[in-house]
Amino acid sequence: MIVPSLNTDTSMNSKATRTKRKTKEETTMAIPRIDLSMENRSELSEQVVKACEEFGIFKVVNHKVPREVILRMEEEGAEFFAKTSSEKQQASLPNPFGYGCNNIGNNGDVGDLEYLLLHTNPLFISQSSKSISNHPNKFSGAVNDYIEGAKRVACEILDLVVEGLGVQDKFALSKLIKDVQSDSVLRINHYPPNMNKIKQSTWDWDMDPCATSSSKLGNTNNAIGFGEHSDPQILTIMSSNDVAGLQATTHHGIWFTVPPDPPHFFVMVGDALQVFTNGRFTSVRHRVLTNTLKARMSMMYFGAPPLNWWITPLPEMVSSPQNPSRYKPFTWGQYKKAVYSLRLGDSRLDQFKVHHDTPY
Repeated sequence: MIVPSLNTDTSMNSKATRTKRKTKEETTMAIPRIDLSMENRSELSEQVVKACEEFGIFKVVNHKVPREVILRMEEEGAEFFAKTSSEKQQASLPNPFGYGCNNIGNNGDVGDLEYLLLHTNPLFISQSSKSISNHPNKFSGAVNDYIEGAKRVACEILDLVVEGLGVQDKFALSKLIKDVQSDSVLRINHYPPNMNKIKQSTWDWDMDPCATSSSKLGNTNNAIGFGEHSDPQILTIMSSNDVAGLQATTHHGIWFTVPPDPPHFFVMVGDALQVFTNGRFTSVRHRVLTNTLKARMSMMYFGAPPLNWWITPLPEMVSSPQNPSRYKPFTWGQYKKAVYSLRLGDSRLDQFKVHHDTPY
């Protein structure tokens, strides 16, 4: 996929430039479009690697996940979020899973959203569905089908990545999320429209724990539904309804809108993949703006390794002394602990970087 020409340097100098230019906006930039039905496997892997390097986010078409699987998941999500606040609060699961609203993490970050967070383990889904849906078998069936479809796409992308990077173990990354102990999760975010709430004269703001200050004040401007951040996992597979709101930054810190395009998937590079590639890929920073008239719903599959898996650059990504490892080894469980201790917008990988005398 040919995209607008940008500096593709993912070095530390490039990241410093990105930090200095955070305020710039660019709303018309196109992102790569990857067609998984392409017959030329070599060219396809090159396109995937290029998209990961240059943007860290791209659209995937012809992914072979049936449209009805995505629609069923969207319908189940819409049905859940249409419940009363007290009904949704009953979906209480072991922390950090289950239903939540406004609070993002445990360190004071908030957003204009409500969400449902589930582990992707089928047994967990089966047990959790009983407190989430009035029709638990129907709900768990839709969730499991969606997870399996998104996981297949994630594995295909990761296999193309290692192929394009010349990694000897062709399943070096996909085997991590296929592992039965994988810590992958599914998150469904719902961003209610502010203006629809304002028009409901009978709305009881004091009784709704998910009514944010911007909604109560009648804010007619797009608010931050989910603040700027990168995803800590290996890879994110996202789909959404047809309501816009997602924005991402280039490596230069230029914000651009990512238009929704159901039923296609959007793929985002996570922090763990940045480490596995020794910084050749950079996890994409992104945010979500709420819509004042329509509700946005997005469904994210976050592909993650087992908790005890060591996150360290792949052997082919390191060469001494020209390109030594830029990161200290750490387990996925250790990184999760670090993530939970920091604010949403913090650069979580900084504490794991190795500082060499030679600048990158």
